[in-house]
Amino acid sequence: MTWIQDYQPAGGLWVSALLAALPIIVLLVALGVVKLSAHLSAALALVTALGVALLLYRMPAGLALDSAVMGVVFGVWSVAWIAFHAVYFHNVTVTTGRFDGIKRVLAGFSEDRRLQALLIAFSFGALLEGVAGGGSPIAITAAMMAALGFPPVKAVVLALLANTAPVAFGGLGNPLIVLGRLTGPIMHLKPEEATAAFSSMVGRQVPFLAVIIPAFLIVVLAGWKKMLEVWPAVVTAGLAFALMQFAASNYISASLVDVLAALAAMAALYVLTRFWQPKTVWRFAGEEPVKSTSLGAAKSERGALYAWTPYVILILAIFLSRIGTIFAHLPVWLDLTKLLHKADWVFAWPGLHNHVIQHAPITPKDTPYAATFTVDFLFSPGTVALIATVIAGFAMGARPKQLVQTYRDTLHQMRWALATIFMILAIAFVMNYSGATQTLGLALATTGVLFPIFSAYIGWLGVFLTGSDASTNSLFGPMQVISAQQLHLNPVLAGATNTSGGVMGKMISPQNLSIGATAIGQSGKEGSLLRQTFLWSLALTAVVGVISLLQATVLGFMIP
Repeated sequence: MTWIQDYQPAGGLWVSALLAALPIIVLLVALGVVKLSAHLSAALALVTALGVALLLYRMPAGLALDSAVMGVVFGVWSVAWIAFHAVYFHNVTVTTGRFDGIKRVLAGFSEDRRLQALLIAFSFGALLEGVAGGGSPIAITAAMMAALGFPPVKAVVLALLANTAPVAFGGLGNPLIVLGRLTGPIMHLKPEEATAAFSSMVGRQVPFLAVIIPAFLIVVLAGWKKMLEVWPAVVTAGLAFALMQFAASNYISASLVDVLAALAAMAALYVLTRFWQPKTVWRFAGEEPVKSTSLGAAKSERGALYAWTPYVILILAIFLSRIGTIFAHLPVWLDLTKLLHKADWVFAWPGLHNHVIQHAPITPKDTPYAATFTVDFLFSPGTVALIATVIAGFAMGARPKQLVQTYRDTLHQMRWALATIFMILAIAFVMNYSGATQTLGLALATTGVLFPIFSAYIGWLGVFLTGSDASTNSLFGPMQVISAQQLHLNPVLAGATNTSGGVMGKMISPQNLSIGATAIGQSGKEGSLLRQTFLWSLALTAVVGVISLLQATVLGFMIP
């Protein structure tokens, strides 16, 4: 039995879109207005999504339930598995006492909270995004800052805001690799050619944001005047990251963009602080301000490398697991990527695969909607993070019993965050397979000449729903490219804008809010986090949209 999607079940497109948006509206109101916990808000939104699918879209109950279950399983493996082991990794560093050494190193870099935020949230967070993604930068950097003495909720807000500049390229370029594979045939390009084109285009959009994100971060942390006091560090971090992001995305590889940009920002900050320090060290209320003793007073202690050993092990493990993705034509015996992929398990989801039919304008012709699922047992960043945590744990002197107990404690700590992740992904899959997501995208695509602006908000919507830029490219990428072709706009620009706009939905995605809150022991604070980031998310998405609109009109020379 097959079922054909209906993109205007209520008759008019915009009326249908309003009804299709009910799960999102329920989620936002429950979380941000009624102030329910994230898992209760997600549960209400999931019931709403199923109701809309069954009653409005007339989706067969079996298909609706199948899509919800697939969303839960997808959430278990593709999101929760990664985020959980990122938190577990941090908890092991705390349990073994190694994190105390890291705190001393960071204090040696600078006692100024603003410079610590630039190093940890912006630069180190980008490095974690580049090698792992999946919520790990938010979990680890928020926990690090909270342990250093940052107010817990403020630490998560900073981690969420900083986790914007690198997200478009994600874990080793995965969002753009996914986009290239899905849309290459539509544009009559090979997947690798499409990926390279999208990488170049995104690299001509997000660096403009990367330049301002450090300043934006410090304004949110300490205010405008306090940001001006550290403008050399703000400019140094932003420019170093943005310039390397542009160069790597256009001339090297999408897989290395975030890693190289983050390392450039960290190195630039280090060099700057050898010669410059703010006149007054800024701390939080209740912490006594002190005067910098001299230029270059912030010096790393001798044990810096030793203190950072766990993170070196984590980054090296993930890098080695993806070495074949980064370097082409490696000898077989060196290509760990192919070796790890041999354990992958790919299967069609029973009862759903090819049972839903998509049609124009989402696809050029009637096309069965695939529902395949890949379990990459060894290749997953979550598995690699688990292995790295065990290795690092033993290197830090942990006993097996201690590692097991910390694992149990982490599972208890994250129980509600994990439940939230499962339900949010169930909502996303139900909306996607019922046609609700496509209805919303088509409504926004009717905006004509303003489509580049709304294209950014389509990407934003996808990341809000799924928590992943790779997922929103899978969800909306083909539709964006097809809509652009119909409107005689550049399809590469549309696909890239879907990616760049999606970046700004990361900071309000419920599962990321839940991951961040849980990492600092503040479960239940997701509504507060949403209220502090929602308007910033909308505003920054608008900036992406304006950049895209200008590139579609007066700055066409920027399109590769």
